[in-house]
Amino acid sequence: MSVRAVVGLQWGDEGKGKLVDVLSEGASVVVRYQGGANAGHTLQIGDTTFVGHLVPSGVFRPEVLNVIGNGVVVDPAVLLDEVGALAKLGVDLANRLVLSERAHLVMPYHKLREGLDGEQGRIGTTGRGIGPAYVDKVGRIGLRVCDLYEPTLLRQGIERGVRGVGQLEGATGSVPDVQDMFDRYLDFGRRLAPFVHDTTMLLHARLAAGETVLLEGAQGTMLDVDFGTYPYLTSSNSSVCGASSGSGIPPGRIDHVIGIAKAYSTRVGEGPFPTELHDRTGTALREVGREYGATTGRPRRCGWIDLVALRYAVALNGTNEIALTKLDVLSGMGDVGVATHYEIDGRRIDTFPASAAALARARPVLEHLSGWREPLAGVRHERDLPTATRRYIEHLERALATRIRWVSVGPERDAILERDA
Repeated sequence: MSVRAVVGLQWGDEGKGKLVDVLSEGASVVVRYQGGANAGHTLQIGDTTFVGHLVPSGVFRPEVLNVIGNGVVVDPAVLLDEVGALAKLGVDLANRLVLSERAHLVMPYHKLREGLDGEQGRIGTTGRGIGPAYVDKVGRIGLRVCDLYEPTLLRQGIERGVRGVGQLEGATGSVPDVQDMFDRYLDFGRRLAPFVHDTTMLLHARLAAGETVLLEGAQGTMLDVDFGTYPYLTSSNSSVCGASSGSGIPPGRIDHVIGIAKAYSTRVGEGPFPTELHDRTGTALREVGREYGATTGRPRRCGWIDLVALRYAVALNGTNEIALTKLDVLSGMGDVGVATHYEIDGRRIDTFPASAAALARARPVLEHLSGWREPLAGVRHERDLPTATRRYIEHLERALATRIRWVSVGPERDAILERDA
């Protein structure tokens, strides 16, 4: 028995979905523990590419139970669309997908609020209503999956939410209809009923039976609401700190943390990003790496790998091992930059600042390593990597004092190398 958590060590988009899919071959249960439909986990299985927003990334393993935990905020329409899309691909989720009855619901007025209160423009959110749904959760006025089966509570919650959005400036004429929303969510409840369970006790039963559980995070550590680049972040604990509260598995039962980092850095939306490249190299990273948001299609900002941020994320998560992804994108880039420190207001530091204003003034202190020209797409064994590539991996491993166990060199399921111990 083991409980392993897979977390992003950067600003999200590190390739968690692919790694979870690979690791789920040896797991009984995969649990998504936070976030909502603002996350996009891309899986490429043969010629099939599937982008999941809510369904955990173990869906293509027939023997795996996929759990949407209580820490996730769920848009029922998105979830049902994903279930339908998977059915068209021949993936039957009957008895293979469970949804926590304690998970909070994303409502139409949450999306409206996100647009009206300026959050999308101010911090670059996705417009999926995730932030306002978490605000209502913390404010103790949210609706949960279990409320879909309590019509009186559901209607009262909808009326309260509609009243609240009607009070926002600019809301005239755009407030959702209460009856229409009530009818739609009752229907969602009927359609979701086969999937709804007390997932906390289900997971404890699986653990008692000696099964292996894989906890899947969304976004990345630098977007964690407590530890990330506040306020330019998501509305949940996207580090391993959210794994226990979002699943119901006690912290002491999580015995292994796998962190994922790209071989360079990206972020989507607003906020400080010290290693961002505004030149042809940054553009090349974006185009070669196909760095466009899986959820929104927005172009990602690209830059060199940031060891200051990574050391912070590795420590925060108690990271045992690292998976390094998109190493193939660096082929042919020339010398490869690595940020070892920051300079802020004339002072060199090697710790990650809490203040976004200070981080915005940070200038990266870069070390340049020899690059490589050879393409990596067909490499399937560590020994076949170019010498400069292996030196780059080893340099990062020493700097982070953490073993890099896996290296990804392409989007395919088999394009991930497990390195020798």
